[in-house]
Amino acid sequence: MMYWYGNGMGGWGYVLWTVSTIAFWVVVIAGLVALVRYFSRRPVFHGMGPRGSQPPRPSPEQLLAERFARGEIDENEFHRAMDTLRQHHSSAPTD
Repeated sequence: MMYWYGNGMGGWGYVLWTVSTIAFWVVVIAGLVALVRYFSRRPVFHGMGPRGSQPPRPSPEQLLAERFARGEIDENEFHRAMDTLRQHHSSAPTD
């Protein structure tokens, strides 16, 4: 008659079980970290372009209006610069 001793797992079985358990949890944690990093980099606001794209650049008129609103230039400079921009814009060749 044969008698079984223990659960049949020797020393290398315990090592393999320990290594595989650690590897499993490393993969699970790395996957969670990757998901969190992926979703935290996506744009949250509607109207923004795809990931990594820059918002549209303001036009020269908008930049000039912002400078005037901040008080960097006075009204005369603002009107003079706007006239210059309009002259160059109307004389620019169109393709």
